[in-house]
Amino acid sequence: MTCVPTTYKNHRFPIDIVSRAIWLYFRFNVSLRGVEEMMLERGMAVSYETVRRWCRAHGATITAQLRRKAPSSADVWGTSTRLPVRIGGRKCWLWRAVDQDGYVLDEIVQTRRNTKAARRLLTRLLKKQGLAPKRIITDKLRSYGAARRQVMTHVEHRSHKGLNNRAENSHLLFRKRERTRQGFRSIGSLQHFVSIFSAVRNHFVPTRSNRSAAQIRNLCQDAMAEWRAAALEIA
Repeated sequence: MTCVPTTYKNHRFPIDIVSRAIWLYFRFNVSLRGVEEMMLERGMAVSYETVRRWCRAHGATITAQLRRKAPSSADVWGTSTRLPVRIGGRKCWLWRAVDQDGYVLDEIVQTRRNTKAARRLLTRLLKKQGLAPKRIITDKLRSYGAARRQVMTHVEHRSHKGLNNRAENSHLLFRKRERTRQGFRSIGSLQHFVSIFSAVRNHFVPTRSNRSAAQIRNLCQDAMAEWRAAALEIA
């Protein structure tokens, strides 16, 4: 029987404490100081700066181990760029794509809102998913049409604000976290945060369907078990 290491390299806290702090920060709308207080209530004296370093060092590594939703040619992609974010007085745009179930497929922070930026998002999506969708639904930004003709010629494209509510509404949770964090200091920190934040939400929030309370609890328990297993993978 092999023994699993009980600590991360160069860390004095056990694996489950580190991964729990990361989970609390990205799963719930709490600040780093809020996570510090929640950990203290459990008898673990961890400073908020330590939590920050854990999130920076291990958040992306843990989420990379999580199971992803299998892509399908029947998927419908919804994309949106109606999320300006100011960083040091400079306006940036958070480009996001979700599928018909609200699952976040990809996010990218860009300083432009033009055809080149739209093409970059669609190219990343095709490379990441491995196949084109059944159709894409976008807002009224004309750059999407030009980019789609260059990247996904045969994919149906619909441009209508009312049809794209799934993508537009996916920004709401991010806006809450942005206010809790009191903004971002750099484009890199924003990109790092949203990539982990969306991966955690994808993993712990089930797709919309008629499920009983017991089924939802079972899904949450399975998600937590996979999270702990993913943390052990990088130990």
